[in-house]
Amino acid sequence: MKLLTKISEIMAKFKEAIARLYTNVFVCRVCKSKVRSDPLKVRLGKVKCRKCKSKALRPKHREVKG
Repeated sequence: MKLLTKISEIMAKFKEAIARLYTNVFVCRVCKSKVRSDPLKVRLGKVKCRKCKSKALRPKHREVKG
């Protein structure tokens, strides 16, 4: 478990990794699946979840160091 924490701390320092993990990534509020899409399309309601067809999407939360 500690090794996994160390790896995530090292990865968080790279801007490329942060951009890949969190940019344009949204999570369905119903079934918790991830969808990568343009934020403007999500706000306009043009993007649906692939699994449950819901339009309720939120941005992916960043991990809190603690």
